[in-house]
Parts: sequence; structure tokens; C-alpha cells
Amino acid sequence: MKLPKLQKPEKYIGLYIFDFGEHVGVGFTAQEVAELLESEKYKDGKVYKIHKAYPDGKLELKGIRAETFQLEAGMFFYCRDLETARRDFKQLVNWAIKSAAPCRAKVHLAKYSDDKFVVALIYPAEYDDEVSSWLLKGNYKTNSTAEGGIEAVQRYYDYGPEILDRHQFRSQKSEVRSQKLKFVI
Repeated sequence: MKLPKLQKPEKYIGLYIFDFGEHVGVGFTAQEVAELLESEKYKDGKVYKIHKAYPDGKLELKGIRAETFQLEAGMFFYCRDLETARRDFKQLVNWAIKSAAPCRAKVHLAKYSDDKFVVALIYPAEYDDEVSSWLLKGNYKTNSTAEGGIEAVQRYYDYGPEILDRHQFRSQKSEVRSQKLKFVI
């Protein structure tokens, strides 16, 4: 795979490289990659995420499975009482208001039983690292157990707990990323 020489390579961190087979494109957003993979022509393309960039133009890449762009991942924070769950839910929503989430996401306050509640944060799987970093930056903590991943989302949907409250997060980064240049060679 031959990549073009990038001006200001650090601006490409978090974006994707798409290997079309006969050429390579650099600087795609997750949404653009998902659209390419949905097309019949590019369904077998290879995808790499740019994790680090160095002044000399070298990039650290991570290969991303194509299926990732069709899946949801999530983080689930469990509580034994509704009061604690509501506090955790409100803390997460307030953090999203103060500092926009790295991607679109939904958060539910849900009830499994009288002594089991969950704050469920569900988002596109390709943003797993960014969501983790965003939660750490916001110092989001709970006092109970937590789990995460693609399988956790499926278990949540399969169980179908009663949703007591919900909120939708939108990303401010979509505007910034759409301004970044794409190179195709």
C-alpha cells in the first residue's frame, strides 16, 4: 500500500485510510467509510484507522474489520437503586452537554428489575476508543459494575429492559472532520 506524502499528518489522526485495491484514499471519516463499504463496488475494501502521525509523515495504523462499521458497541453501568442510576445518567448527559461526544450516541436509563438499573451508552462500534477516551476525559465514574462491547449491546437489546429516560448525543466533530482533506492515489 503506497500512501501519498501528507502535509500536516497530525491532522489525519482519528481518520481512516481506504484501500480500494487499485488505489488508496486517506482522510475518510467513519461515516464515509461505512458508505463505501455498503456499496457493491467497494464492499471488499480494506480499512485502516490512523492512530498516530509523526512530523516526518510516518503513520501508525490499525486495521479495522469491515463488519465494525455495521455494528453498535456500548458501555453499560449498572446500579442497584434508581436514585444512583438517575444520578449517573444525569452526570453523563451533563458531560455530553459540556463536551460533545466524539460521535452520535444514545444513552438510556433503564430498569431490569426493582434492584437492577442500567445507564446504557450505545454508539457506532468504530468509535469505541474515542468514546472510552471521552468518558475518561470527563472523569465519568460509577460505583457499581460496568461492562461494554458489541455483545453487551446485543444482550441489552435481547433482554429489553424498560427505558425510563433517554437522550441522544450528537457529535460536533463531524463539522471539523468534514473540513479535512482527502487524498486519493
